[in-house]
Amino acid sequence: MIAAFSVTPLGAGEDVGRAVAEAVRVVRASGLPNETNAMFTSVEGEWDEVMAVIKRATDAVMAVAPRCSLVIKADIRPGVTDGLVSKVESVERYLAEG
Repeated sequence: MIAAFSVTPLGAGEDVGRAVAEAVRVVRASGLPNETNAMFTSVEGEWDEVMAVIKRATDAVMAVAPRCSLVIKADIRPGVTDGLVSKVESVERYLAEG
């Protein structure tokens, strides 16, 4: 599965970068394939391990903020691996065709 998630600290002021960095640190330390962009962090793996990482990332934000918002979007497709790369490569091939 691939899960894209956003965990946003609430009630901790306008600058949320430090809290979000703690969440991303947890994801990167997990060893699961992942990528972070301006809006979401995507992580790929088995259901239980992905959800555990999202929980730990949320806990990291909750350690520095009194409240948080969590948004999760998941692509659950058993047997598929390397989706973070292969899905983008597919789109790039179509773009290259013109």
